[in-house]
Amino acid sequence: MLAKVLSSAVLGVDAYTVEVEVDIALGLPSFNTVGLPDVAVKESRDRVKAAIKNCGFDFPPRRITVNLAPADIKKEGAAFDLPMAIGVLAAQGMVKPDRLSEVLVLGELALDGLVRPVRGALPMAVAGAEAGLQGIVLPVDNAPEAAVVKGIKVYGVHSLSETVGILNGEITIEPTTIDLEAAFAESSQYAVDFTDVRGQEHAKRALEVAAAGGHNILLIGPPGSGKTMLAKRLPTILPPLGLEEAIQTTKIHSVSGLLPPRAPLIAIRPFRAPHHTISDAGLIGGGNIPRPGEVSLAHHGVLFLDELPEFKRHVLEVLRQPLEDGQVTIARAATSLTYSASFMLAAAMNPCPCGYLTDPQRECGCTHGEIQRYLSRISGPLLDRIDIHIEVPPLRYRDMTAETAGEPSPVIRERVRRARAIQAERFKKSKIFCNAAMSPKQIRRYCQAAGEGQRLLETAMERLGLSARAYDRILKVARTVADLTHEETIRPEHIAEAIQYRSLDRGIRRA
Repeated sequence: MLAKVLSSAVLGVDAYTVEVEVDIALGLPSFNTVGLPDVAVKESRDRVKAAIKNCGFDFPPRRITVNLAPADIKKEGAAFDLPMAIGVLAAQGMVKPDRLSEVLVLGELALDGLVRPVRGALPMAVAGAEAGLQGIVLPVDNAPEAAVVKGIKVYGVHSLSETVGILNGEITIEPTTIDLEAAFAESSQYAVDFTDVRGQEHAKRALEVAAAGGHNILLIGPPGSGKTMLAKRLPTILPPLGLEEAIQTTKIHSVSGLLPPRAPLIAIRPFRAPHHTISDAGLIGGGNIPRPGEVSLAHHGVLFLDELPEFKRHVLEVLRQPLEDGQVTIARAATSLTYSASFMLAAAMNPCPCGYLTDPQRECGCTHGEIQRYLSRISGPLLDRIDIHIEVPPLRYRDMTAETAGEPSPVIRERVRRARAIQAERFKKSKIFCNAAMSPKQIRRYCQAAGEGQRLLETAMERLGLSARAYDRILKVARTVADLTHEETIRPEHIAEAIQYRSLDRGIRRA
């Protein structure tokens, strides 16, 4: 007695179809799973047996062999519980084979036969649609995210018994559908806003420039100055996510098991803030079976590194590839996976070990050597990839008690969106989409400083001792400042503002 059920598994952030073959033969009772299953898949036999019995079906006291094809790719997770159970029942003639070749089946089984949610439902639905299948049967909690995919019917089920009824045509349920516009409108609201921030107008402006040009930014200031509060509101002024971006972001969160229950899409820019004790595998991804790290979870959003010098140096160095390429490749003996990792880096740090170097109200007790050693924890190659360094001063009392609120995030976001539109038109024939990604050749073409602006740059280079890398970054940031004012020519005031955003190059001064 042989039955075949179609299921799916995730490899990286994409999925592929898996054929679950169940053979019931004469012999001593046993349940063997082959096809490179991991521990969770091997343990399915106990869950499947208990679920079948507790749902009132007969479990055959025979020799049962389950093959997961293709057999040369390692399978992991509990999503094969439901297709295995359906395969066992189909091999006994309890499930009609008619629809088993037309739908994907996936889900984790509880011992009482209830179906629990699984990871990766969205990419699995995409794989089913690309394979030309008619439908996908999966846990009801995963149905909304799978329903985002067009061209495949999504059936959310609560239990093994219900799944059997649907496949046998005894139970009829309507496919789950999603109104994408309504889902976007419902899920695209941020819980924070720039009106929550009092004062710090200079830092707010720097964040607006960073968002407009896609520039990485470093906030430097004493404890309690509002660096983290400002950084958390950076996603609220980035351009809204498009549908394709939202699907890519949702796929990564889905395979990581971080998508909220019954949430169809992630419609806001992600904000990830890992602790400084994180490992390099936690940051860029890894493990025996590679999983996305924080840089991938921040795809199309913001990765915030608070207390930047406290991160291990080798952990920070692994950021160089994703910052440069917008993706990260994890190589293992069995496989090599590439995850998307296009994000804005926002970081925060104190100006010295005690934090009060620039605070006029507190005395700093750090020596010059201690300060230099503290700042040198951040390598030059990493600083090369951060265009804006901005000092965040302590908040004054009159700013904290001011009754007038600052600009709301939607107002700032609209200015950012218009600046990004200018850049999209400028770079429409190239593979980049914002000023931060300009190559040296593009900088020479689009960032020409005329007359007085060129003299201002020359003076800054000589008097402030700015490096060659700072020169290019000043020009890129000045180009973004000009885009925010819709000016084609980079003016001296644009360059002057860009120079102010190079605090580390100018040197941090005591208060």
